[in-house]
Amino acid sequence: MKWTEFSALLSGLSPDTPLGTVVRIRSEDDPDVIKNFTADQRRIRSEWRKRQASEVSEDEMKVFLDEMLKAFKDMAGVENDGSK
Repeated sequence: MKWTEFSALLSGLSPDTPLGTVVRIRSEDDPDVIKNFTADQRRIRSEWRKRQASEVSEDEMKVFLDEMLKAFKDMAGVENDGSK
């Protein structure tokens, strides 16, 4: 099966199917919905997030952390050399 055919079939998948349910759980970002997840739903989401996090390279992580540091310094009014 070619990727385009698989992708078309997958996009037509109903959220009422087991796979559709897992995709919905993995992609949920609403804190109010997440706090009402069952233990099994939390496990599914947690396993997925751990897997996604483990696929981030050290270079990507360094870039992200450098951007976060710059953002916090900007919010605090601190220059890059540490002075205000």
